[in-house]
Amino acid sequence: MLNETVFRNDDVPAAERLAHWAERLRQTHAPVRVTSDQAHDFRASQRVLDLGAVTLWPATFEQLVIHRTPKMIRQSDPEQYHLSFIMGGTGGCTWDDHQTIYKPSDLHINDSSLPWEVHTGDPVTIVGIEVPKAQLPLPRVMAPSAIPRHIPTQDGIGALLAQFLTQLVTDTTKYQPADGPRLGTVLSDLVAALFAHTLETSNALPPDIHRRTLILRIKKFIRENLHDPRLTPTVVASTHAISTSYLHRLFQDEEETVAAWIRHQRLDAARRDLTDPALASTPIRTIAVRWGFPRAADFSRAFRNAYGLSPKDYRSQSR
Repeated sequence: MLNETVFRNDDVPAAERLAHWAERLRQTHAPVRVTSDQAHDFRASQRVLDLGAVTLWPATFEQLVIHRTPKMIRQSDPEQYHLSFIMGGTGGCTWDDHQTIYKPSDLHINDSSLPWEVHTGDPVTIVGIEVPKAQLPLPRVMAPSAIPRHIPTQDGIGALLAQFLTQLVTDTTKYQPADGPRLGTVLSDLVAALFAHTLETSNALPPDIHRRTLILRIKKFIRENLHDPRLTPTVVASTHAISTSYLHRLFQDEEETVAAWIRHQRLDAARRDLTDPALASTPIRTIAVRWGFPRAADFSRAFRNAYGLSPKDYRSQSR
């Protein structure tokens, strides 16, 4: 699994728990001042995932007010952006005379070089991201007002980022420690693309980040439309306003062509259904149609070529 540190303040004396949490925030983000209505017995937990230059820290904590003051900035500034993906609870943040309210599935962004105040409800669950500014190929100096503060994650690049975070923090046993820096690179690219899209400075992004972000968006679209037998490279390209030839060039560095990747995803989804005990009575033809194979013979032939058995024999063997 990934290199991960787990912190819970249950073992800390109740009177020291809030100060201990402030120290955790200092280590994972920057020096801050914290207050809480629950200061007499403050509860918090945090996991810190090592992703190379990027740090990811899922956390749950009780009602809190967090201040990042100009004095603290002068004393210590790690020069990084902090992003919080809100998974549960509510809160808000104030910069100067501007205030934004957050709710579950929202993404909020802070800059360690600017003063701010965050106030949360009770309790709150977030996934915190710390990205050094040097990791983001954006204009080095931006007006504070240009920094995005509140980003929904229902669609677009925000949805890609939310899905990536949710899957990653849910189960880290699928990865090796060496995967950490690679995943950190993917996360940095997604954050850079999100900023560029929001700031309308996408021309500041290097071509390789444009390409990787577009491929992620295309693969998400494909996964969501595997059931449609009309899903072809031509349809994928048209939906994303690119030419079919450019789509094929995007997949040149991938392990499969776009058509092969679509077929692989369909077959893998059908294979999982065939081994699912809850679907044991579902006809094989129904499963085939569900995953974009309207003709049983085509499905059977493609499945046998991929897995060496007919769908019927594969299902029987899995039992």
